[in-house]
Amino acid sequence: MKTALLMAPACQLNTLENLFIEMTAKNCNQRCKHCYIDFPLTKNVKDFISSDIIQEALSDIDITNLKCIYLTGAEPMTHPDFNSILRLCLKYSNVCICTNGSFINEKKSRFLRRVQDESVNEIIFKLSLAHYDENMNDSVRCRGNYRQVLFAIKYLVKYGFNPILEVTNYYNESEDVIRSNFISILHKSGFDAQDRNVVINRCYKVNDANYVQEEYFADEIYPTDCKFGRIITARGVYACPFLANDHRGRCGSTLKDYSTRVMLETEYCNTCLSNKRQVFSIDFSEFNN
Repeated sequence: MKTALLMAPACQLNTLENLFIEMTAKNCNQRCKHCYIDFPLTKNVKDFISSDIIQEALSDIDITNLKCIYLTGAEPMTHPDFNSILRLCLKYSNVCICTNGSFINEKKSRFLRRVQDESVNEIIFKLSLAHYDENMNDSVRCRGNYRQVLFAIKYLVKYGFNPILEVTNYYNESEDVIRSNFISILHKSGFDAQDRNVVINRCYKVNDANYVQEEYFADEIYPTDCKFGRIITARGVYACPFLANDHRGRCGSTLKDYSTRVMLETEYCNTCLSNKRQVFSIDFSEFNN
């Protein structure tokens, strides 16, 4: 047997266009069935990244090609210094808040509008759902999540934001059916959403294979987040949010000196490659058309 058959394909970072910041690794007010994070039994985990680490990281990188900074988690808006970190990141780039929407109401939306107006950069929101049917969604995420997200979208739109709905296809349904149903629901809620406002991702827990399918990586025709981004955490730099704090995705301790190469050897890598696009980052070309 050839040794090469046992080797996972490798991915090389092209340019650092997307910087992910793990605001907290384990702190979240929801426990979704499909979440890739292995939460402890307690909900009171205090593992927030410090502002100093973020400031150092932003000072270390060349922002020439930086398109967006993503505030991720667990739930990023649980961070006690969320507002100041958001303002800090807006000095460098557009900022995308990846959230379950439970902290967004009219007062918060109005405040975030003022924060954006202070900056030349834009605040973007990615809110998560699992299904267009309320009961099916809440059985995967948590009771009340469906209405929380629609409530958050209502006020974000009221204050001039253009949120993105990120749907995890937990039930492995037709993407056309999922998108059309969500578009209809958003229109009824007063949001003139387009197809680009609904992003559908395959769920790794319903994928048939648990290995990297090398044909997806042939000729590097499909972009992945590790080709264009890195995530900083309280413990160092990693290839992508899926592999944050996983030794298989560790790229270094700081952005001063980190690896630009990562082995695609986990089930999460298979998820990204089978989606045939970047899962966590935004395709801004769709919004420029």
